[in-house]
Amino acid sequence: MQFDMVLTTCPFCGTGCNFYLKVLDGEITDVLPCKTHPISEGDLCILGRNAHRFVQKPDRLTKPLIRKGDDFIEVRWAEAYKRVADGLLGIKENYGPNALAVLSSAKCTNEENYLIMKFTRGVLGTNNLDHCARLCHSSTVTGLAASFGAGAMTNSITEIDDTDCILVIGSNTTGQHPLIASRIIRAKEKGAKLIVIDPRRIPLTEYADLFIQLKPGTNVALLNGIIHILIEKGLTDEAFIRERTEGFEELKQKVKEYPAEKVCEITGISKEVLEKGALLYGQAEKAMILYAMGITQHTTGTDNVKSVANLAMVTGNIGRPSTGVNPLRGQNNVQGACDMGALPNVLTGYRPIADPEARSLFQEKWGLSLPNTPSLTIVEMMDSAREGSLKGMLVVGENPMMSDPDIKHVKEALEALDLLVVQDIFLTETAKLAHVILPACSFAEKEGTFTNTDRRVQRVRKAIDPVGQSKPDWQIISELAREMGSTGFDFSSPEEIMKEISSVTTPYAGITYERLDKGEVLHWPCPHENHPGTPFLHEKGFPRGKGRFFALDYVPPAELPDSEYPYILSTGRIPFHFHGGSMTRRIEILNQEAPTGYMDINLEDVNTLGIKAGERVKVSSRRGEISIEARISTEVKPGIVFIPFHFSECAVNILTDRKLDPEAKIPGFKVCAVNIEKQE
Repeated sequence: MQFDMVLTTCPFCGTGCNFYLKVLDGEITDVLPCKTHPISEGDLCILGRNAHRFVQKPDRLTKPLIRKGDDFIEVRWAEAYKRVADGLLGIKENYGPNALAVLSSAKCTNEENYLIMKFTRGVLGTNNLDHCARLCHSSTVTGLAASFGAGAMTNSITEIDDTDCILVIGSNTTGQHPLIASRIIRAKEKGAKLIVIDPRRIPLTEYADLFIQLKPGTNVALLNGIIHILIEKGLTDEAFIRERTEGFEELKQKVKEYPAEKVCEITGISKEVLEKGALLYGQAEKAMILYAMGITQHTTGTDNVKSVANLAMVTGNIGRPSTGVNPLRGQNNVQGACDMGALPNVLTGYRPIADPEARSLFQEKWGLSLPNTPSLTIVEMMDSAREGSLKGMLVVGENPMMSDPDIKHVKEALEALDLLVVQDIFLTETAKLAHVILPACSFAEKEGTFTNTDRRVQRVRKAIDPVGQSKPDWQIISELAREMGSTGFDFSSPEEIMKEISSVTTPYAGITYERLDKGEVLHWPCPHENHPGTPFLHEKGFPRGKGRFFALDYVPPAELPDSEYPYILSTGRIPFHFHGGSMTRRIEILNQEAPTGYMDINLEDVNTLGIKAGERVKVSSRRGEISIEARISTEVKPGIVFIPFHFSECAVNILTDRKLDPEAKIPGFKVCAVNIEKQE
C-alpha cells in the first residue's frame, strides 16, 4: 500500500488556494486544505474541497481519436501526430500561416502556455493566438496598461485585511472568489467600510455599509459622478496628482458634465446614495477597489476599467499597501496565460509583437522567425472561420461551444474548418466537432506553475500518473512541434521550460522551481534570483512613467431592450459550478446543489408574464432561444434577468451578442436584450 500527500494549487478560480491531494495506491482519495498557505489558511470553497473528484472519472479521454464519419476511432499517438502535422502544414503551404489559429488555455500551466505561444508564432508562423482572457479580463489588460502601464492586480490578497475601505464593483465575490470574500468580511469586522456596486443584490450586500444598485452598463457614468463629487469636496490627493499623473485637467472638465442629477438619471440610483459612496471611499486613508467581470464584460469594458483607475489615482489610492485597483481573475491561470503571451499582440511579459527589439530577442533565443503584426482574437477567429479565410484551428483546453457568445455562430464557424484539433481531458461540446482529439492530463497529473490573480507564482505538482495514454500539454506540443520538423522543443521537464521563460521574461527572471519549492512567496515582477518579489505595484512610479487619467463619456450598451426584446439579460457564474462545466458537472455533490440551469427573475415580472416559480419559459434574443426554468429572485430588479452559463442543455450563450469592445475585443456578456414567453 502506497500513500502520498502532494501539495499543489487549486485548478478553479484565480485565488490560488493550495491543498494536498491524498493519494492511495495511485488513486486520489481526498483533498486536504493547507493550513500554512497565506491565502487559503486551511480553508477551501466547495469547488476546492471537491477538486479531485473529476480527475479519474471513467469518461476521461485516454487515447487519441480521429474522426471517421460521425464517430471517432482510437489511434496511436504517432498516427494522430502525423494527421495533425500534415493537416497544419498543408493549410500553411496552401493558404498561408494566417489561415491557422490556436486557442491556448487558462487551465494550462505557465510552461504550457509559453510553449503554445512559441509553437504558434515560431512553428505555425502566425499571431492568431488567444485564450479565454479575451472573454473575461482582456479589458483589464488594455485598460490598466493604458492607465498604469501594467494590466494586473496592483496589490495582494492578504492586504485586504488591513485596508480602511473596500469598494467592490462588478464582483459577486462570495460566489466566485469565496476565500477573498472571507477576507473582505474579516476587514469589515476590523472596521473597514464596504461599498458594493452591482446591478444585482448579491450576498455580499448583506455586509455592506452601502449598496449601490445601478442599471447594467452604466459604470462610467457612476464613476464619473463619484469623481466629480470628490473634486468638489476637496477629497483628491493633489500632491499625488501633481507629481505622479497626467491628464487630470481634462478629467476634471469631463466629470463636470456628470452632476449628480444626470448620473442618477442614467444609473437609476439616488443622489444620497451617490454622495455617500463618494464620501466613504474618498475619506478613507487606505481604500482598495476590487472588481471582476461585472465591469469587464461590456462593449465599454475598457472604459469601465480606465474609470476605476481614474478613481484610484484621483484619491492617491495606488502604490501603497492595502490600496490599489485589483481585478479578480476568473480562472486558475488566466493571469499566467496572459503573462506568457498567449494573446495575439504580445510576447511574454507583455512585450509588443510589433516591437522589433522584442522580436529579435525571441528570434535569437528560439532560432525561429516570428510574424510581426497582431492578428485575430477569439471572436474574430470565429468570424474568419465562418467566412472561410481561417482553415484550421488547434484548441487547447478551451470550450468555445460553451464560453463564446452567439454559440450558433460558433458552431457554424467550427464546422466550416478544414481541420479542427482539440486537446482536452473530456469530450467537450467543442471536442465533439473535432477532426482529431488529443487526450491531455489534468492538473493532478503534471508538474508546472500557475500564476494567481495577485501575480503570485505557485507550484503545481504531479500526484498520479497520467490517466490512460493521456499526456501533459507541454509534452504534446513539444512532440507535435518536432513532428512538424521544428527545433527548440527538446524539453525534458517543465522546470527546463521555466528556465527558458525566465531568460526572456524580465518579470519572471528571478522565479525558479528551487525557490518555489522552498516555500518562497514570489509575486512578479521578480527580476533576479535575489529579489523578494513585489506584493504591490507602482510604489515609486508607473511602468508607463506617469499614471494617465482618461476623460471618458458614458456610452450605452450596444444592445438595449425594445418592444420586441424588452428585458435585459446578464450572465455569470454560480458557486457550485465552474465555467463550461466540463469538470464540475462531473462531480455529483455539486450537481446535487445545482443540477441544471435556471433564470433569476423578479416577482413583478413573473406576475406580468403570468408564469409560476419553477415553470419553464422560452427566452429568446436576436441570436437564438433556449428553454429554461424560471426562479423568482430578489437579487434582480424588474426588467432584468440573470442566467448562469455552465449548462449545455440551456446554454445561455446561444442568446448573447458578439459585438465587441473596440479596444479589448471583449464581448458584452453582461447586457443583451431578450424576450421571455410562457412555455407552451
